Amino acid sequence: MKKIGFIGLGNMGMPMSSNLVKAGYDVYGSDINEKAEEAFQKLGGKIGVPVEELSGICEVIFTSLPSNKAAEAVYFADHGLIENSTKECIFVDTSTISPELHQKIEKAIKEKNGHFLAAPVSGGVVGAVNKTLTFMAGGSKSVFEQASPVMKAMGENIFHISEQVDSGTITKLMNNLLIGYYTWGVAEALTLAEKSGLDLKQLFEVLNVSYGQSRIYERNYESFIAKDDYNPGFTLKLLIKDLQFAMELSEQQQVELPLSKELLAKYQEADTEGYGDLDMSIVYKMIQDRNSSNKEEERLV
Repeated sequence: MKKIGFIGLGNMGMPMSSNLVKAGYDVYGSDINEKAEEAFQKLGGKIGVPVEELSGICEVIFTSLPSNKAAEAVYFADHGLIENSTKECIFVDTSTISPELHQKIEKAIKEKNGHFLAAPVSGGVVGAVNKTLTFMAGGSKSVFEQASPVMKAMGENIFHISEQVDSGTITKLMNNLLIGYYTWGVAEALTLAEKSGLDLKQLFEVLNVSYGQSRIYERNYESFIAKDDYNPGFTLKLLIKDLQFAMELSEQQQVELPLSKELLAKYQEADTEGYGDLDMSIVYKMIQDRNSSNKEEERLV
């Protein structure tokens, strides 16, 4: 496989596609943002080929998109991927979107005798840059085996979950549901620790070799909280989107998740307060701000 398409050159898609270029593939990039396309071209990628022509050129086309709406547009719009799909091309969606939409895309592509994998990734921007992503793929095993060598140019852990196309998507939602718990737990624990006089750097060193360790604690503390910099790697709004998908799945499966529902409500409240476009680790700063406000109100009473 030599010619690869990549649609979506955002925070994740840009480093993923550039790693394909570095691996020796001819990569045709596409994004609604012209500046992103220009940046990709400077990295050695090819641009300027309309989406509807990609499947006639490329052996595999990856999509990395931020929402159901964006995925619907890329796959189902006039002159989109499905209308112009060919049986020779494999489509791989790495987005975290709803399981139902991945089922819908697979059905439509199969009707055109095409091939589709839903393969969300985990590892964040750092993993995309360092080629250490985890791929969680659902769909045909034989198609997965054809596409996996290309995935290995972008990731370290490549899993085929099952032939059920949304199995990787559901796996990713479970991953992000836990991320939601870890992120809020880290924020509350560090706020309490600091107010109790502990040094957060030393606390991290101790807990990082204790049962309180987690990769999200490491990520949120070292990359954001310790630097007091919340420019997004993964926004709070994106986490909320994934938690909403998980809650929709729980309703479909008739599984009660009371704490998860409450957690989602807390994140939605943070979004309404204006934190949604910042990195998810901003929850720590939000909880600090709330506690400072409460103390100020007590002082004035």
